[in-house]
Amino acid sequence: MGKIIFGAFIFIGLALGGAAVFLATWDIPAPTATVERQLPDDRFPR
Repeated sequence: MGKIIFGAFIFIGLALGGAAVFLATWDIPAPTATVERQLPDDRFPR
């Protein structure tokens, strides 16, 4: 029973490590769409 739990911890650790390496090296593309919003003057009191 102890070997199964130890193996599960090793597997989870390797999976988390692989996910961390994947996210650290993933080249996420920058957004290309521009966003323009009209803000009313009433929202900014003077």
